[in-house]
Amino acid sequence: MLYVTETISILFWLAVVPFCIGMIPANFIRPARRSPGFLLLAGYFGMWALFEAAAVPAVLWVKYDNFKAASAAFTGLSLLTAAAGLLLMYRNSRAGRPGLVWGRQKNDMRVGYAGNLGQRAAAFGKRLSPAEWIEWLIFFALLGFQLYKAVAYASFDGDDAYYVVESLIAQESDVMYRILPYTGRPTDLDVRHALAVFPMWVAFAAVRADIHATIFSHVTLPLVLIPLTYLLYFEIGRLLFAGQPQRDGRQDGVKGKTGFHRENLPIFMILMGMFQIFGNVSIYTNETFFLTRTWQGKAVAGSLVIPALLWVFLLLYGETDQKNDSDVGNKWADAGVWMLLVFIHMAAGVCSSIAVFLSCILTALTAFFLALVKRDMRIILKMGAACVPSVIYMGIYVVVAYSYLLK
Repeated sequence: MLYVTETISILFWLAVVPFCIGMIPANFIRPARRSPGFLLLAGYFGMWALFEAAAVPAVLWVKYDNFKAASAAFTGLSLLTAAAGLLLMYRNSRAGRPGLVWGRQKNDMRVGYAGNLGQRAAAFGKRLSPAEWIEWLIFFALLGFQLYKAVAYASFDGDDAYYVVESLIAQESDVMYRILPYTGRPTDLDVRHALAVFPMWVAFAAVRADIHATIFSHVTLPLVLIPLTYLLYFEIGRLLFAGQPQRDGRQDGVKGKTGFHRENLPIFMILMGMFQIFGNVSIYTNETFFLTRTWQGKAVAGSLVIPALLWVFLLLYGETDQKNDSDVGNKWADAGVWMLLVFIHMAAGVCSSIAVFLSCILTALTAFFLALVKRDMRIILKMGAACVPSVIYMGIYVVVAYSYLLK
């Protein structure tokens, strides 16, 4: 019975809540772009953004039981936000508008709602050629191999002595960054790590699942974050290969639009899987962190946050999926993507302080070159506005780290 309760808690906090949160940005994007993958990814970044808003003030201004205070605030914020997402889905359904999950009308049998998922899966399977079936099987075999190795042969490194122990201290003592993991003694606030609260989110999820933080980090999180990363690569691949005519001239089911080059997508996923497996050319590569330090914030920053920025840039300014889209001229059609960009910048602060700087630099460079290419200086202003949470984060970091100079 205990394992059943733990499984339900994990599914609720790591699947249901993020999925419902993702319905909020999905409500403000073009229906053709809505998908379960978009909802789950947007929900995770939104959830981490909410955790930053709840945990960072508690770390800075609550000395005793600050983990308990942050957990209570985050629980309320996440449940309210998830309820708002469900309310939006209900309102769209009642009004007869396209659904937030698939982006189609309720009576559209090509996509359908929950009752037609089997028909959708069967239709998708019929469109796959034998070669594509083999390619997808190869990819899922690679994914299964990585998941098996990540769990059965868990890698331990020196950073576990800090990050995992910080999660364990928060779980057992209800304090964040007030006890030194190496000695167990009280300590002053460690500014270098205190604002990167990803270990505290790990502790929160471990508490909700009633699992030891070390076990949760090494066993549960790889089973969540590794597939989530490949889901992001899948969404990027859909955009990279969208709008290309297939050799056999088949359509993708969207009226007036030729299907993407479907056979390229599984090959792309296979290549990404192979890069991850054979990327351990040093202890500092992103691939090494992805598979051997999956539970650390710096690994999530490199594997999810930075690629997610590229995904959002493709969503905002990619040309391939905008043709024949009736919502292209709607100024609110991309509001949800801009919302997602803000979430990603906030999630960077959750993962690592340096990730905030890197995400801002990447956004600034992208905005500069896009403004030149498209001859639209408003792009710089829009992307600059999305970086405001990161600027506030860096300002707090500088003030806290160097406040002693003002004394």
